Amino acid sequence: MRRLAAPLIALLATTACTTMETAPMAQQTRAGDAMVSPILTTPEAKDNQTYAQPQIARVTHVALDLDLNFDAQAIGGTAVLDIMAEPGAEEIVLDDKGLQITSITDGEGRALPYEIGRPRAGANDDMGAPLTIRIGDARQIRIAYAAAENASALQWLSPEQTAGGEYPFLFSQGQAILNRTWIPTQDSPGIRQTWEARITAPKPLDVVMSGVRQGEPEDLSDGRRAFRFVMDKPVPPYLIAIAAGDIDFQALGPRTGVWAEPSVLPRAAQEVGDTEQLVAAAEKLYGPYRWGRYDMIVLPPSFPYGGMENPVMTFLTPTFIAGDRSNNGLVAHELAHSWSGNLVTNAVWGDGWLNEGVTSYFENRIVEAVYGKKRAEQEASLAFANIQETLDEVGADAPGTALHNDGEGELVGSAIAYDKGHYFMRTVEGIVGRERFDAWLRQWFDNHAFEPATSQMLYDDMMANLVRSPEEAERLMLREWIFEPGLPSNVKRPDPAAFAEVDAAVGAYANAGTIPSSWESWTSAERQRFLDNIPKERTANQLAALDRALGLSQTGNNEELFLWLELALANRYQPAVPQAETFLADVGRAKFVRPLFAVLAADEQWGMPIAQRVYDRTRPTYHAVTRAGVDRVLGRTD
Repeated sequence: MRRLAAPLIALLATTACTTMETAPMAQQTRAGDAMVSPILTTPEAKDNQTYAQPQIARVTHVALDLDLNFDAQAIGGTAVLDIMAEPGAEEIVLDDKGLQITSITDGEGRALPYEIGRPRAGANDDMGAPLTIRIGDARQIRIAYAAAENASALQWLSPEQTAGGEYPFLFSQGQAILNRTWIPTQDSPGIRQTWEARITAPKPLDVVMSGVRQGEPEDLSDGRRAFRFVMDKPVPPYLIAIAAGDIDFQALGPRTGVWAEPSVLPRAAQEVGDTEQLVAAAEKLYGPYRWGRYDMIVLPPSFPYGGMENPVMTFLTPTFIAGDRSNNGLVAHELAHSWSGNLVTNAVWGDGWLNEGVTSYFENRIVEAVYGKKRAEQEASLAFANIQETLDEVGADAPGTALHNDGEGELVGSAIAYDKGHYFMRTVEGIVGRERFDAWLRQWFDNHAFEPATSQMLYDDMMANLVRSPEEAERLMLREWIFEPGLPSNVKRPDPAAFAEVDAAVGAYANAGTIPSSWESWTSAERQRFLDNIPKERTANQLAALDRALGLSQTGNNEELFLWLELALANRYQPAVPQAETFLADVGRAKFVRPLFAVLAADEQWGMPIAQRVYDRTRPTYHAVTRAGVDRVLGRTD
């Protein structure tokens, strides 16, 4: 696993008229009316995080008809699945974690036998169990069900947990394998599916999904409204997403806009005001945007990630809002996923770098095109520092530091998939030249559009369509980058001039305690570089002086505030504790929450009691993703 509201009817008219480009027939197989890309069945594409047997029978289309019950915090209804199967296949295996199934029938309404099997020995807790259905000759099945109780993919928020404080809220987060807790399907990134949905919710709540909304919501007789959505492109199931609450929309351009709670919308729209430019820059780099609209929703702060690249509706955390667009690399990252991740998707989670690493490189190119080379180089330098920090921690050649992972080994953190993947792309570009590299990457997206991919596929494609000689192949070190641990010797390191002034300021502070006078004129990346590189052991007086001079505890940039709180808590700086408690209560983004609890937990005498006290209060407000990370840090099993 980076304006004032327009009238709602204008949004509905715009989205209803959006026609999403159909993927080329040559790259698809027709199954009924659904268009699906072929599933890879080579050994390297075997997904060990699914029970599905797609080589025998696979889902091609999902049609959901679900009701949102905010009082019971439950979703229930039906899912109709279209199936493509081998001749003679009599059963299909789905992924299921806690679904409450009422019945399963065929297209004629006849009951179909089914069985929920045992979890696989040694499987992680999120994997759930196989749901095996005897389909006979049926190629469409209807499942009546309710989502799992406390479904891990869903977070239900009380009105008090929202900015408006009047209405409840719901959002989902399906990546990597959480959607099996609320959708009965084959929950694997290699099994792409089209989908549609009819969702009912109580007035006046709005519903958005990662599909194109169809017309205006339908008023029902029971004080509810029905919303319809269609995704006519085959997508991996983790990209089916939903959010519902008191939200309004503001257009940003002819094909871009943002949703948020009414009180958040003006700041959100101002922050993402460059989005139309970002889309244009991305298209100029690697070809047309193929999903119709690019809209976003800024969710309540309990959302566990910075962003999630759900097609046509990127989900964003409000913690990126700084008032100066300094964290808009996040928007560029999620947008870039419209090519690397959504268009060409890792077939298995062990190849997650194909999504995140390629996207991180693409993000940096968008940032360079829109915000300039200096900012892009600085952000790339921060990414390289993440790689170095990880390798220093786990070992330069530690298992799990290869880009490709077989899915069985221990992963060592996001710096490998995101940042090492980014630097692989950056290094190859530096050796072959930008013009050749861009032509290769564009053809990769074009030739594998709407398909799953593997590391081996990308390696083979580079050898066939990019590399010009054995000598160049040797210089590129492709196999070392992808399949071997550590950082290859040919890495294209960041330009040291990008942070020359900041690094000098770090030295001056470390040697003489000189606090930089140019802080106010620095970019956010420069401030983050300074805070992340000054000496880690500070006295209370030194921390107080730093805060007075730089206003760290008053910053509106959460990336900078996090670094300040991390430094302060690591040094038992008592004045920072109340602010840290407030921050941990207000923010659910795992990137911030887990490390702060880890810093506290590392100090068993002073910090652990604070951590336990705060977590007792905040744990129920976190998404399952964030809870799982903090539970591991604090050794909690409740």
